[in-house]
This record gives sequence, structure tokens and C-alpha cells, in this order.
Amino acid sequence: MQPSTETNKLNFTTSPNQFYTWHNYRCAYEIYQPNHSTPEGIPLLLIHPIGVGLSRQFWQRFCGEWYTTDRRNPIYNPDLLGCGESDMPHVAYTPKDWAKQLHYFLQTVVQKPALVVVQGGLLPVALELVQKEANLIAGLILVGPPAWAVTTKKLPEWQQKLLWNLLDSLFGNAFYRYARTRQFLQSFSTRQLFASADTVDAEWLNTLVKGAENIANRYAVFSFLAGFWRQDYSSYIASIKQPTLVVVGETASSISQEGKQETPDERLADYLAYLPQGRGIKLMGRNVLPYESTTEFVAAIAPFINEFS
Repeated sequence: MQPSTETNKLNFTTSPNQFYTWHNYRCAYEIYQPNHSTPEGIPLLLIHPIGVGLSRQFWQRFCGEWYTTDRRNPIYNPDLLGCGESDMPHVAYTPKDWAKQLHYFLQTVVQKPALVVVQGGLLPVALELVQKEANLIAGLILVGPPAWAVTTKKLPEWQQKLLWNLLDSLFGNAFYRYARTRQFLQSFSTRQLFASADTVDAEWLNTLVKGAENIANRYAVFSFLAGFWRQDYSSYIASIKQPTLVVVGETASSISQEGKQETPDERLADYLAYLPQGRGIKLMGRNVLPYESTTEFVAAIAPFINEFS
């Protein structure tokens, strides 16, 4: 595996795009490791968020920063089905589906206990994954998890199906084509994701625009918007035996109405009250901390990760 010139400048090596087959679907992933040194320490398994144009590319800035201070953990960065360079079948995706995909990935690619780092609303995928495969998960980092009222309130199945059918239509197709425009992506990111409009930069927008070129990405997005992930996960959270770090932005907000009134301190306290081995920190930023506050995020989670080495 030969690193590129640009990779050398960034202190890490990225494997060429790799693929594995799960349920006859081709799924993509990358492996990051330090340049000129042997990887060591617990592997990190990254779970990217779901949204228009989002994929494993969400984590690139984090991966680059991770290796700037001689950290050596190997990083596994997969594309979930329906996103990035993985296949995008026309199906309604649930957290259980993505958890099964990652379970297979852990068993066949990583093949050793890893620390799971999950962003935002994909928390239910990590929770389902722990239920399926506790032995290959050494610990978890929950980054910007949803409001507690959202994580613990089940959306009625009829409502989920109604939303899916509404979106999986000519209306939804037209909506997605508008949602992938640069103007919409910039507006949404400023209103809902970033603490400052100045941090919604060209790199972020270019990545989303490129990621949304394949119109089939809409099925994963619609599955998320339909709320198939909206269940009561309080018992799942309470059953996690692994050490868990919860990271919340100082200006964290909620897109869902149920979490509008919740403060970041309240969100942190609710999760820690249920996690048997939980600890928490607040960082400068809002809802996409690995991207908008990359340096601070890396510095904050490094001591927790070092405990597993």
C-alpha cells in the first residue's frame, strides 16, 4: 500500500477503496493508519451520520487530525448501505439493518475488539450493534447524540410508514433534488448543524454536493426522515456494560420538536443517568463536533481511547 504525496503530508496512510459483500450488496470502506510506523492500540470503528450527501467522508477531517500527534490506532471507516460508494438498493433502511451490516464488518474485516465512535442520530445503530455483538465492542463514544426525549420515544409504526410512502414518491424525488442543491445544504447546515455560519465551509459543501450526485442516496435519507430509528432505547442504553463517553456540543440543539427545550447539560445528565459506565464532556460547537471542532474533539476523546491501549 503506497501512500500518496498528500497523504504523507497529513501523517497518515489511507488504503485504496476496499469492498466486501454483505447480503449480495457491495459495501465500501477505508482503513487509516499512521505513516512510517506500525499501527497500535485499539481499532476505531466510525459510524457516519445519515443525510443528504453524507457518507464516510464525514470523518476525513477527524482522521487527519487524529494522526498529527503520533497517535497510531488503526481506523476503520465504512460506508453504510445506501451511502457513499456502497450499493444503494431501493429499500427502507432500519438501524437493525445497518447494525447487521456493521456486525458482519466487525467479524470479517476488523476481526478484533474495537471502539465504536458514532455520530448524532445514528446512535440507534450503535445500540443495536452492541446488542448483537458485545464481545467485539470494547467501548463507545457517542458524539452529539439525539435529545433524550427523542431517543426514548417510539414513533408509531403507522406514522413511520406514512412518512416513508410520502417521501418514496414523485414528491420525495423532487424534494431530494432540491435538498441536494448547494443553497439548501448551506442553509440547513447553518440553521441546524453548525454553531457558526463561518464554519460551513467549501470543503463541507463540496463533499455533500458530490455525495448527493447519485440520486439513489435518497432512500437512506428518506429512511432516516421517516423515523425508522425512532424507538425507545432507554433499556438498551442501560444495558451497555462497556465504558462509554458522551460528547455534547455547548450549543447542541435538536431538529425534532420533542427535544427543542432540552439544554446540553440536561442531555448529558440524562444519558449519564442511564449508562452504567458512562462519562461525559461538553465541547465548543453544536451538532457536528468531529467536523466543526476537530482539534478540540480529538484532544477531548484521546485520553478515553488511550485507556484501552
